[in-house]
Amino acid sequence: MRFGIDFGTTHTVVALVDRGNYPIVSFEQGDAVQSLISLDPSGTLHFGVAEPEWPVLRSFKRLLDSARPDAAVELGGRKFLLSDLLTQFLTHLRHELVHRSNAGLQQGEPIEAAVSVPANASTAQRLMTMDAFRRAGFEVKAVLNEPSAAGFEYAHRFRETVTSKREYVLVYDLGGGTFDASLIHMEGRSNEVITSSGVSRLGGDDFDETIARLILSRHGGGEVTRTLLDDVRAQKEAINPNTRRFAVDASGQHVVLPIEDVYQACARLVEQTLTAMEPAMRDPRRAEDSVAWGELAGIYVVGGASPFPPVYRRLRERFGAHRVRRSPHPFGSCAIGLAIHLDEAAGYSLSERLTRHFGVFREDAAGEDICFDVLVPKDTALPAEVSRRYRAAHNVGHYRFVECGRIEEGRPEGNLATWDEVFFPFDPALRASDLAEVPVRRLGGGPEVEEIYRCAADGTVEASLRVLDDGYERTVRLGRR
Repeated sequence: MRFGIDFGTTHTVVALVDRGNYPIVSFEQGDAVQSLISLDPSGTLHFGVAEPEWPVLRSFKRLLDSARPDAAVELGGRKFLLSDLLTQFLTHLRHELVHRSNAGLQQGEPIEAAVSVPANASTAQRLMTMDAFRRAGFEVKAVLNEPSAAGFEYAHRFRETVTSKREYVLVYDLGGGTFDASLIHMEGRSNEVITSSGVSRLGGDDFDETIARLILSRHGGGEVTRTLLDDVRAQKEAINPNTRRFAVDASGQHVVLPIEDVYQACARLVEQTLTAMEPAMRDPRRAEDSVAWGELAGIYVVGGASPFPPVYRRLRERFGAHRVRRSPHPFGSCAIGLAIHLDEAAGYSLSERLTRHFGVFREDAAGEDICFDVLVPKDTALPAEVSRRYRAAHNVGHYRFVECGRIEEGRPEGNLATWDEVFFPFDPALRASDLAEVPVRRLGGGPEVEEIYRCAADGTVEASLRVLDDGYERTVRLGRR
């Protein structure tokens, strides 16, 4: 069976491919599995559930953005590899799908899945997510950016709004931990992602924290506790347009706030999302690359945190009520879109683009200086392959790969993430050596070298380095250090 699986910051949602329909799968505990891990007093890990007194790891998806492969987290005084916890959580999800859901899976039946990552996720997060799903027993057929997946749901549900004069849709995706915006060009059943922007740490968790601090500031201060955050989240998700008061228990007191005070406290966060979505309104394929708001068929509002009333209210104020459309299933839009992508009969196609610049630091000026080269620019259509040839000037190539959000004056800036350091022997005599211990020195005429970088549709990168003189080659799947 085929599923779209949206591993979210607070909830994980699954949608089923079912003969042209894409229902959200129901579990015994509801229409989602809570994305949390807890530890009971005996030292046993539990997934998706927790008792009040148990140590809990919530929103652990947020940790993936800056995680190395060997990153560890602490829970209940014990350390666990983050990659192992993610694999165990997804193994639990698979068990729930088979034994405690209405999906109709048979024991041992293969589970094919399209899975999602934030649009601005690092390559390390993409690799870790994909590998964990596979280790958990899923057959991963595709890895899509979350707003790109939501774009399929828009195309499936609101295709009639796309006209020859309005062929763009801007997906506004406010989740539990991240905010992403992607501009998608829709023509027929082809969805082409043009560009993306966003903030890797801005979502529902930050709204909860802001509201909790407002409550404490009005009633004697104190620490933001897990219990308070849980109460705030529950009350926030229960708000509707007619809500007038926000009531929770804090520090032994029953606290009631006017709802407008809560909205005002969160206004700054909503404005940050509007600022972050502005850079996505451009199409570099055109001579005039900026896209006018009037060219949009719609702004599609999705994500678990997007039902919070100030979000929709502010978007309607800024862009007009006729242009802003909410998904009927904001928590499940991404999972539904992933399922649509897997449904070959639906006939949709997707062209993704790289959401960060990918480049390398290398020796320059006879080893006396370091320069930075952009290898694959942001917004490059995927998949992509880049090659370059040159005559080596040094005995050892020392490549320090980097991804970043922007380039300023030739330098990588904004959410910079260091990837693998790769050493490559240009001098044949060094091929059996520990190159990290070999000083870089200038050669008197080195061999001709070819570099090939292959960036897959899911945003992962593989590098092949080859000495053309004798065919010596090394291929590396690159990841974050």
